[in-house]
Amino acid sequence: MVDSNASSGSPEETQNPNPDGNEPSESDLTLDALTRKVQESLSLGKKHKFWETQPVGQFKDVGDSNLPEGPIEPPTPLSEVKQEPYNLPNLYEWVTCDMDSEETCNEVYILLTNNYVEDDDSMFRFNYSKEFLRWALRPPGYFRSWHIGVRVKSSKKLVAFITGVPARIRVRDDIVTMAEVNFLCVHKKLRSKRLAPVMIKEVTRRVHLENMWQAAYTAGVVLPTPISTCQYWHRSLNPKKLIDVGFSRLGARMTMSRTIKLYKLPESTVTPGFRKMELHDVPAVTRLLRTYLSQFAVAPDFDENDVEHWLLPKEDVVDSYLVESPETHEITDFSSFYTLPSSILGNQNYSILKAAYSYYNVATSTPLLQLMNDALIMAKQKDYDVFNALDVMQNESFLKELKFGPGDGKLHYYLYNYRIKQALKSSELGLVLL
Repeated sequence: MVDSNASSGSPEETQNPNPDGNEPSESDLTLDALTRKVQESLSLGKKHKFWETQPVGQFKDVGDSNLPEGPIEPPTPLSEVKQEPYNLPNLYEWVTCDMDSEETCNEVYILLTNNYVEDDDSMFRFNYSKEFLRWALRPPGYFRSWHIGVRVKSSKKLVAFITGVPARIRVRDDIVTMAEVNFLCVHKKLRSKRLAPVMIKEVTRRVHLENMWQAAYTAGVVLPTPISTCQYWHRSLNPKKLIDVGFSRLGARMTMSRTIKLYKLPESTVTPGFRKMELHDVPAVTRLLRTYLSQFAVAPDFDENDVEHWLLPKEDVVDSYLVESPETHEITDFSSFYTLPSSILGNQNYSILKAAYSYYNVATSTPLLQLMNDALIMAKQKDYDVFNALDVMQNESFLKELKFGPGDGKLHYYLYNYRIKQALKSSELGLVLL
């Protein structure tokens, strides 16, 4: 759902320093460390009052091996689910946002572009395109009623937004139908109105009305209780621009020309049979992906309709490439990334940072390192400035080798009404949420 990433921080550049001046250590990524941080904050009176009332893993239960894995609360009979929306403050009203409507889609786009996730230094803010939003919010079987807006009654201005889309997610051996909750955004001028908890309760109510009782979401902040915490890594494709806008810095004893040379990529891909995915590839890609994802503790349960929706290339939204063996014509490898630009705030020369985000990658006959280098080459050819990746799945195996540097953004994964006994390593996650 959110990311507070900022800078690239590869060996040749210095990342924006942490407020305390210390680099994050391995232990910072552990649930124990997170729990300690939260417990320290509790003593400052910053209790998670809302989340303590919800069926989510609680910090007090961390390490309690007696609690079973699986749903925390049983489903409620549908007749007992609240039928009316939750009450909003008097001046506001609920609306269902029709993303097929150009006017509504534009309103959502403007709200998010001006008010959604920023980095800690307010230098960059996510800028999801309208095409991206339509893709993200209309997967197979989506519910329009889960695209929830809040308007000012008098002016009809859209001032808040939250969404859910249905997904089948496998947790170990169980396939669970869940809502993926995303795009929680409240207008900056209304942040004191406590709208967010009401919006979360309202999307939960609407999910329950469809007889679904679990959800998955991510956040850049620590809430009760992450099932895993991942690190963002960044690979410079246009280092001069990244340094000019403050995304990354020139490393000690490095000149701009040496830095540009360091990140230079070949002109063309090297893997024989590497090509863009097409509609007729959907069955083969589905088989490849399902086999690969089966090794992870938490991963989507994709069928061909899902693969067609989420992974078939869509201009400036999602790019997918595969390797077709020149001899057997078998599809052996797959790589994909999605497009999520950021607005550059307060820079006279640049307004948009074009970023690619690693999505799903499967290597069976081509080394993953080579496959991802080809993906970087394609992103560079398409004028992306930076290629971002989380250390999920097997990504850690190529990050340093391909000159990715750790950013200062962490992403925490959460499940609603589903307990996992022990926090997962990021490499045990096979799930990428937009």
